[in-house]
Amino acid sequence: MLADLVAGALEDAERRRSERPYAVVEAAAAAREPAIDALAALAPAERVKIIAEVKRASPSRGHLAEIPDPAALAALYEAGGASAISVLTEERRFKGSLADLEAVRAAVTLPVLRKEFVAEPYQVLEARAAGADLVLLIVAALDQQRLVELHDLIADLGMTALVEAHTEDELSRAFDTGAKLVGVNARNLSTFELDPDLFGRLADRYPSGVIRVAESAVKSAADVAHYRAAGADVVLVGEALVTSDPIATLGQFLGA
Repeated sequence: MLADLVAGALEDAERRRSERPYAVVEAAAAAREPAIDALAALAPAERVKIIAEVKRASPSRGHLAEIPDPAALAALYEAGGASAISVLTEERRFKGSLADLEAVRAAVTLPVLRKEFVAEPYQVLEARAAGADLVLLIVAALDQQRLVELHDLIADLGMTALVEAHTEDELSRAFDTGAKLVGVNARNLSTFELDPDLFGRLADRYPSGVIRVAESAVKSAADVAHYRAAGADVVLVGEALVTSDPIATLGQFLGA
C-alpha cells in the first residue's frame, strides 16, 4: 500500500510540474513569508498538544467527511485549542489538495503541516510555496540518503520536518537525520494494521530535545491519555475530529 501511495503521489507531482515548472515553484517558495516556528508551537508543556488534521478520506476507512470548506474547519481547530493543523494533500486516496493547504494557511495563525507522501524535492518546494510550515517525511518510504536530503531541504527553506517512523530501526534512522520532531505512527502504512501500544514501546528510545509525537489510533480522550501517559508531547488526530464536533472533541482531548 505504501509503495502504491508514494508512486501515485510522484505521478501527481510530475503532472503538476508539467503545469508549473520547478523554477516557478522555487521562486514562489522563496517569495513566501517566513515559516512559523513549529518546534516552539509544539514544545513539551504541562498538557498534551494536538495536531488537528483536515482529512476527507483514507485508504483504510474510505470516506470520512465532505469538508467543503477546509479553512472553516481549520479555524474551528484553532479556536478549540489545537497547536498545529495537518492538511492531507494527497489527491487519490485521501481526496486532498494543495489548494486545501493554501486555504487553511490563509485562515489560521498556527503552523500548518503538509501531510503527503513526499519523496522528491519538488514536493517540498510546493509545500513552502503553498504556505506550509511543516512537511511530513515517512522513513519507510525513503532510503536514508533521500531522507536526509529532504530533511535538510525542509530546514533550508525554514520549515520543520515531522519525521515519521513505525519500527525501532526507522526511529533510529529518523534520529540520524537530526530531526527534532519525530512521530511514531500506530498504523503500519504497508498493511494499514493498527498497534496502539507501539508508541509506548518506543518512547524511551527518544533522545533529549526531540519532541515526541504519537499518531493514529485515536478515537477518544482515553486514547489521548494513553499516549500522554506513555510520554507523548504531541498527538496527531484526524478521523476523530472530522467525524464529530471538533471544538467539543478537542476540549475532551486536551483535558486528557
